[in-house]
Amino acid sequence: MLPNPTLDQLQVFLTVAETGSFSAASRALNRAQSVVSYTIANLEAQLEMPLFERSGARQPKLTEAGKAMLEDARRLLTDLQVMRARVKSLKEGLEAEVSVAISVMVPSRAIVDVLREFRERFPTVSLNLNAGELGMVMDAVLTGKASIGIGGAVLKQDDSITIERIGHSFMMPVAASTHPLANIGRPLTLADVREEVQLVVTDASGLTKGRDFNVLSYKTWRVSDIASKHALIRGGLGWGGLPASIIRDDLMSGALVHLDLQAYEQGEYPIYAMRRVASPPGPAATWMIDAFRTRLTACPSHADFHAALSEIRSPDVPLAAE
Repeated sequence: MLPNPTLDQLQVFLTVAETGSFSAASRALNRAQSVVSYTIANLEAQLEMPLFERSGARQPKLTEAGKAMLEDARRLLTDLQVMRARVKSLKEGLEAEVSVAISVMVPSRAIVDVLREFRERFPTVSLNLNAGELGMVMDAVLTGKASIGIGGAVLKQDDSITIERIGHSFMMPVAASTHPLANIGRPLTLADVREEVQLVVTDASGLTKGRDFNVLSYKTWRVSDIASKHALIRGGLGWGGLPASIIRDDLMSGALVHLDLQAYEQGEYPIYAMRRVASPPGPAATWMIDAFRTRLTACPSHADFHAALSEIRSPDVPLAAE
């Protein structure tokens, strides 16, 4: 007789494998540990093969058969989530509220344009908006604080969410026009910036704990948000990278100058739409994702941005140390 494991057995098996122990799985599933052990034993009996090595190890370890079964279990449960999500979207109409997390890397003009049209199209739908940096967007979607996320920093793969690239932005290293780095008059080297204070944003989500991006100076000041970083850089207290969309006016006026620093990675920064597989966006949230995609795919590239600034700035206003 062919084995016929239940979805509940597969969920318990997947939870034990992912948490690393029967006790951790029991806490995650809110079930007694004995129930978890009994479920796994029944599953192994149905399959007629052991899924975990238990002897001589403090924690259960997947057998070769268990490793093979793990991918099958994960795929089946993901398909179930998709089916449940489709049923939910068919049964439900327009959302009462859309909760969205947006990265500071998303140009503010795009945000204002999308939300203005959103208000006109969906006057009965409430909006819950959170803006943040680095891993905040992904963390908000993973924890259910936001139904959709618009931003970058995809810091880990997770089968519970879908991620789709919908546009781009980019970071630029800048300093105030009065800062020593802005007046060197040649392309900058690592030696030039090592001893200067660099402003760095700390990720409140914790997803990037222990990781730094484009941190080149020995001296760093860490701040909680982009707005504070922007203000301190404009005040001449250090240098650092800022989203191009935020500093466009500062570059045009000469309050900030772009630093010609090859060691600072300035490639395009992808912007993604994120959502949980089990909670598909309703009509209003789906419209919002499409609206952001339309605007963000039309954003200028890094080269286009520089070319535009070069054309409109006056000859005596520097853009870079060059």
